[in-house]
Amino acid sequence: MPLLIQNRGLDRIRSTAELFDKYPNLQENARTFSSKPLVDVDPKCLLYVQQREFAATTPADDSVSVLGSGDATTCHLVVLRHTGSGAVCLAHCDGSSTWSEVPLLVKAVTSLSNFSKEGRLELHLAGGFNDESETSHKLSLNTLAAFQKLKEDIHLETCCITEMNDVVVDGTHRPVVYGIGVNVKTGEVFPSSFNHKGPAEELRSARTFTGGQMADIYDSSRGLVKIGPCKWSSNLDIAFWLSQNDDTILKYLSTSPLAEPPHFVQHMKTTIQFLLDHPSSDSLFPGGQPQLYHRTERGDWERAV
Repeated sequence: MPLLIQNRGLDRIRSTAELFDKYPNLQENARTFSSKPLVDVDPKCLLYVQQREFAATTPADDSVSVLGSGDATTCHLVVLRHTGSGAVCLAHCDGSSTWSEVPLLVKAVTSLSNFSKEGRLELHLAGGFNDESETSHKLSLNTLAAFQKLKEDIHLETCCITEMNDVVVDGTHRPVVYGIGVNVKTGEVFPSSFNHKGPAEELRSARTFTGGQMADIYDSSRGLVKIGPCKWSSNLDIAFWLSQNDDTILKYLSTSPLAEPPHFVQHMKTTIQFLLDHPSSDSLFPGGQPQLYHRTERGDWERAV
């Protein structure tokens, strides 16, 4: 079944401009969404989702009340929710394997909605902007097409992507919304900023940097974040990046050098240093087991022994 907009099937589209021309309500919804105030999410209730990760849970979860992700420039942030069960999934997609990733997100939500006869699947998309290489536009079209191809009915509610998420600042195109959160209890989706991106922020960044595929990082039945096991080569030739200036790192390690948040370069250097400090990924996963983290009574994520 195709994607549905106001209960009507989405026609085949060749551009995001055509999409917004055909469905002006999506334009209006996008403007409303991007003008909402930015919510600074409390880390004590947050599960942060990094690039090429997804997490799914339900309103019964005592450990996580908000799923969130940020630092998206050309990347797209995807929220899929079942209105009957309240099961919700958030993913940070970078276009590396959109066609195989989208079915994983649907499966994650439907598997948590088994006993719910009522309700429907609703989709919220945010991210991308009018970048010069049109990376955002390609990802927008691929994401819509991948959902369009599924057998499930999926209702597109929010579509704040590419040109509807674009602003020009000092002559440079940038995203309006870099991050979003979804309230697990209510289903509300909102623009967000995040100071805390754990647990295991550096390890998770290293996994993505070295080519790790889309990963499900959360077991909602046990309230556990699970990372890995990951594999990377012990002879990565990356040390030279640490001596490069900011412009060089932006030019070669970003899809959108002029639109990155201010902490991008430091984040890349920290990730590279982590890989140099841990040349063998095996040492981080004793017995080939994933790293597990649970929420403490203080609200921190702590390594589960």
